Amino acid sequence: SFPVQRQLNRKFNGKHRSCPVDSLSPVSDRRRRESTENTHVAGKIKVEAPTTLSTMEPHGAGIRRVMVLSFCVAGIWSAYIYQGVLQETVSTKRFGPNNERFEHLAFLNLAQNVVCLIWSFMMIKIWSSGNSGGAPWWSYWSAGITNTIGPAMGIEALKYISYPAQVLAKSSKMIPVMLMGAIVYGIRYTVPEYVCTLLVAGGVSMFALLKTNSKTISKLAHPNAPVGYGLCFLNLTFDGFTNATQDSIKARYPKTSAWDIMLGMNLWGTIYNMIFMFGWSNASGFEAVQFCKQHPEAAWDILMYCLCGAVGQNFIFITISRFGSLTNTTITTTRKFVSIVVSSVLSGNPLSTKQWASVIMVFSGLSFQIYLKWSKLQRMPKKKKKSN
Repeated sequence: SFPVQRQLNRKFNGKHRSCPVDSLSPVSDRRRRESTENTHVAGKIKVEAPTTLSTMEPHGAGIRRVMVLSFCVAGIWSAYIYQGVLQETVSTKRFGPNNERFEHLAFLNLAQNVVCLIWSFMMIKIWSSGNSGGAPWWSYWSAGITNTIGPAMGIEALKYISYPAQVLAKSSKMIPVMLMGAIVYGIRYTVPEYVCTLLVAGGVSMFALLKTNSKTISKLAHPNAPVGYGLCFLNLTFDGFTNATQDSIKARYPKTSAWDIMLGMNLWGTIYNMIFMFGWSNASGFEAVQFCKQHPEAAWDILMYCLCGAVGQNFIFITISRFGSLTNTTITTTRKFVSIVVSSVLSGNPLSTKQWASVIMVFSGLSFQIYLKWSKLQRMPKKKKKSN
């Protein structure tokens, strides 16, 4: 989700909507097609990772490895599923005797930036062995702009569409990548890749066109599906530019660690969001702070939301460094599906049979995409043997 959705992917170097989605640049997407499993972006930070389980460094016997993986799965699922529940709660719940809504959802991004900034600074102090020769802090200023705007649009979408709809829409980042690649750059994709995209696009479109339950609509601040889905698409677009900029930074400063990127991104995110939220006398940040003072329950939910994002990043780092980015992608993809189930059951967002069919269609496409990547990785060692 945060964005910094959003690296060891952030000291392990080895993820968001600001604790750091694949780049929307079709050219870079094609160039990195063979190595995409070695680099992962977690909401927004790059990770150097082993490509397959067979190539990862040994971390004990098989049973211990299974236990570590189970621990990582539990950590990622619990942190981000609970974060999703909190995000939905803050955006739909009415607080106090006057049934007031928390309208300033962009404030969540500022809070997330601050918490992740402090968290990454602590991790650098704990794990860093000194000056690593990474990218200077000022080099993140442009990526910080898109990383501030994108997640803000994604979370604002919850005023217009339900949480399950937002999760599905933000899972379709492959669609703009392939459209730009095929139409603008003339890239030829394989039939299975088109099948994946059609499944995801068809599922999201069908879900959007189906009538939403009246109970779900009543919880939304301003129900408007076109606006909500449009904001999600813009979120993916800005995320793409963010990642393209991070590619450039990483190329210029190869020694930049995942925690360095997380620190730089959230530093600029904090600066930009502070200006936006408190830059003038009538800025919305003052109202958000006042709301939290009047409703401590809302302040607690926001704090827990931010901590879940920061803690979840640690589990993602461990997963990528020990098991590879493909394993992490599988875990996070299944987590999104479980988040929709939890939202439907616990948050009172019942889905119709046709809507569940749409959800299954989307995640079938995502699962097929994971399988294609896994198959490609399996073929790579064989190609190397033949070339030798």
